[in-house]
Amino acid sequence: MTATAQTAVVGVTGYAGAELARLLLRHPRLKSTPPVFAGRLDDKGEARGGIPLAEIHPELASSNGTGKLNLQAFSWELLGERGVEMLFLATPHEQSRAWAPEALRRGIRVIDLSGAWRLREPANRAIYGFGDEGSETAQATQAEAVYGLPELHRERIAGARLVANPGCYATSIILAVKPLVAAELIDPDHGIVCDAKSGVSGAGKAPTAKTHFMHAADNLSAYAVFTHRHTGELLEQIGVKADDIVFTPHLLPIPRGILSTIYVRFREAQRRERILAIYREFFDGSPLTRIYDKTLPQIRYSLHTGYADIGFQLSTDGRRAVIVSCLDNLLKGASSQAVQNLNLMQGWGEAEGLE
Repeated sequence: MTATAQTAVVGVTGYAGAELARLLLRHPRLKSTPPVFAGRLDDKGEARGGIPLAEIHPELASSNGTGKLNLQAFSWELLGERGVEMLFLATPHEQSRAWAPEALRRGIRVIDLSGAWRLREPANRAIYGFGDEGSETAQATQAEAVYGLPELHRERIAGARLVANPGCYATSIILAVKPLVAAELIDPDHGIVCDAKSGVSGAGKAPTAKTHFMHAADNLSAYAVFTHRHTGELLEQIGVKADDIVFTPHLLPIPRGILSTIYVRFREAQRRERILAIYREFFDGSPLTRIYDKTLPQIRYSLHTGYADIGFQLSTDGRRAVIVSCLDNLLKGASSQAVQNLNLMQGWGEAEGLE
């Protein structure tokens, strides 16, 4: 364990990158070592020697000097000169495929917020259409990647050089379903139905016709039915077959937040007390997962926090359950989970800087 670490963030201009910058700048372990912010600059940015962070995200300006930090032109030489030990990639999948192996080669540990290294199985990765699939470098890097869901892989994350941060939908569903599957309570023959809804920021900062205000406002729409990229994460991490689960994402007309409603049937009748005990035991020692007893989670309870909230209701016969899982897609679904992984990799308290 070290007292601090020199971090770097590539992709700070995006929604998740902005949240990551905010968390790192306020992290108690990093007060003396602010992150290096790097990325692509246009000619004007190059001529200025960088772009002030406060110009990109005015909300990050503060009296402690963070307003003087610049987004600088990315280069491996810059990271080497600044002594970067931990690199956060909030970049497109293809960029992370190129830069993560090079960072590892240079002795820099990586937390990747993209989907570049999340999936073990080639059949699940095929949806991304990676151009380097099957190459020696890609295979070696993938073999080293650890799926960055602390509640499942805490010990492996602590010793990892490359952590693949989970998808936001995947986080909300895996945490809700995995404890019950692990306890062998769910009857797979009846299927697991995951009805998930996310705010518009989940689609990223680049505008599209479907995320345009005129489309998203006062609307609710399903998309990527049977084809969403997070489906492979559900299969691999929950441990179910594709025929056992249906995942349908929806776009909510709100800026951020996810609510997943999950329908399951049990092999035999269950008591509420037993289900509650299974969740509490599974998440014992997980400071950023909250189990609701008396009520069901809502998006507003987890909004702007690093918590994943899980609650459930049993049918009167005890054979069926509806599970509700909520989180902030930009935090527990992205940036605060990345900081949670940083804490584990550095040997710090898992929730430091997040509660």
